[in-house]
Amino acid sequence: MSTLTRSLNLLRLAAFPLGYGLTGVLVGGTLNRVMIADLGFSTALVALFVAVPQLISPVRVWLGYASDGHRLFGRRREPYIVLGALTAGLGLLLAVLLVVNGAASSWLMLAGVLAAFVLYGLGRHLGHNTFEALLADTFSGKARARAVTLYEVVTLLGSVIGAGAIGGALKVYDPGRLTAVALGVAVAVFGLAVLAALGQEPRTAAARQAAERARRAPFGQVVREVVLGDPQVRLFFFIVLFTFIGTLAQDVLLEPYGALVLHMDIGQTTRLTMFWGLGVMAAMLLAGTLLVPWLGFRRVLRLGVGVSMLVFTGVIAAGALTAGALGRPGVFQALVAVMGLGTGLAGAGMLAGIITFTTPTRAGLLMGVWGMANLLGKAAGGLIGGVVVDVMRSVTGNLFLAYATVFALEVGLLGAALLLSFRLDPAASRAQREEQQALAAAAD
Repeated sequence: MSTLTRSLNLLRLAAFPLGYGLTGVLVGGTLNRVMIADLGFSTALVALFVAVPQLISPVRVWLGYASDGHRLFGRRREPYIVLGALTAGLGLLLAVLLVVNGAASSWLMLAGVLAAFVLYGLGRHLGHNTFEALLADTFSGKARARAVTLYEVVTLLGSVIGAGAIGGALKVYDPGRLTAVALGVAVAVFGLAVLAALGQEPRTAAARQAAERARRAPFGQVVREVVLGDPQVRLFFFIVLFTFIGTLAQDVLLEPYGALVLHMDIGQTTRLTMFWGLGVMAAMLLAGTLLVPWLGFRRVLRLGVGVSMLVFTGVIAAGALTAGALGRPGVFQALVAVMGLGTGLAGAGMLAGIITFTTPTRAGLLMGVWGMANLLGKAAGGLIGGVVVDVMRSVTGNLFLAYATVFALEVGLLGAALLLSFRLDPAASRAQREEQQALAAAAD
């Protein structure tokens, strides 16, 4: 393969995460707002709908197992990526059609919307999980960690581009316009997946042999032996879970904290997301291109976790010293930007660790395990943050103490992840040993 052809293929791969970010914006940034503010849906009900894709994330493990060993049209990655994008787009379009044409009080319509979100979630899990497995198949050595991090940055770019495009198309809510936008997004995501996937999967004897090995053992046996029975897999699962809860429990709390405790105006709190996002993107780009190849994923993960712990301590201090320098909005915004840096470094370290754990035989299955830990961590983080604030506020009547408790809890969970990281050794995992035994048998 020529250098130009390979470069074009790598560029084409970026089309999938671009579309993946786009669908997330329409659901998380547009459809939830329309259901609550324009159509009068219950906030709790909408929260359930939006959480459904995360709640069904354990299915990623089975979907990854299916992709590893059961080929469609002679391939084990490309068709699953395209099928996932098609399913996610259809689920999204169905949800929009039901929402804009039904009544919020109709149980039949609500059941249909719930089913549509399940369909959307299944498609996202199938497409994204298989795409990450394709990255593991396509890249090797240090290039693996660099690729998975940079394509994650493309997902963030897709979210930014999507927010601008969808926001411009929907300045005023109109059912017909929302339906047209949803149809456009579904078609675009499918087209981007086709563009990204076709012709990318390695067509080698080693790839065929890996698929045959993956198919030999039934799903239950693989889960017992490769996942549940492997101390290293269990260890990394909890590192991912604790890190995501520890970095994202504040996700919906920073703006209210800035307003209620630090007395910031709405313009100042609105910009917090921008500062945080810029910090995340800068850190992931730096880590993917330089730090992970230089320091290794474990050091980068520890660096990100350590920075996050220090920043959350600073955020607590900012609330405790509102009359001093730390209480100034500019200082708090700077802390949030550094918080984004910590989150980005920790995320890049975890992504590199995830790709390091994979093997040609079990890439899809293991990506499913890590994806489940990721999504469950995000869901638990938001839930824990909200519950702790409400409970502490009710018990103490003190706003600062309520929010500070969440930030202190995050420091504790990040500390646990940091300590666990020193026991992590991907080379000792059963999946790695299985791969080494297969290679040794093939060489005999």
